[in-house]
Amino acid sequence: MGARGGRQVPSGTPVVSAGAFTGLPGAVAVSRLCVYDWPAADGMRGGTPHLHLTCSEAYVVTGGRGAVQTLTTSGYEVTPLAPGTVAWFTPGTIHRLVNEEDLRITVLMQNGGLPEAGDAVLTLPPQYLTDPETYAAVTVVPADAPEAEQERIARTRRDLALEGYQALRDADGPEPLAAFHRAAAALVRPRVAVWRDRWRHAARAAAEATGEQLDRLERGDASHLADAVVRAEQPSAYGKFGMCGRLDVYRGEP
Repeated sequence: MGARGGRQVPSGTPVVSAGAFTGLPGAVAVSRLCVYDWPAADGMRGGTPHLHLTCSEAYVVTGGRGAVQTLTTSGYEVTPLAPGTVAWFTPGTIHRLVNEEDLRITVLMQNGGLPEAGDAVLTLPPQYLTDPETYAAVTVVPADAPEAEQERIARTRRDLALEGYQALRDADGPEPLAAFHRAAAALVRPRVAVWRDRWRHAARAAAEATGEQLDRLERGDASHLADAVVRAEQPSAYGKFGMCGRLDVYRGEP
């Protein structure tokens, strides 16, 4: 944590100065995704089903073809994905990407900083959702492990999550899905204070910066326009083993 204006803020936090927010627009997170083509037990190829607890997610399809399967309290749906498709969903949507032909996506995540801090829970069978340590033991991909080992772990957790996902799809009645929601909330509860701090200094700060700019304009004050900046960056990491595929990720910060 570092001090800014007398406040403690997370290290690497985008700057808010004179009504300007210098992170990515709206404090979103962005990544490039090549969806896994690993075959699963049901014959489909693709990623790991999971949900987010506080962040909406959007897919901008840039290449290939596939689909996203979703499961909510309203039921099961399949949304086709092709170049030019923009699809998005809100927190609580269990989603599984299916790769039919070289599916590539630019992913936009709400509340940049929270997804990176673990705002997701995989649909593992219940015995793996009992506590954070048990969950981490089958989901964490060590960054310093050889690539072959990283792939093995990512595939194993994908297959475990598909096992739990299929059970939720096949469930008779709403209780299994509700139980998964409760387990997911319990798993992330220890992280909520950290998430709140990240949200306060990123997504909320971005919205407040717009409010300050509106206040200035209402007073006839355009001085914040003199603080305009331009930024560009290349990915900070390439080909990471993500939940849905290999990821190129961006920091999205100054």
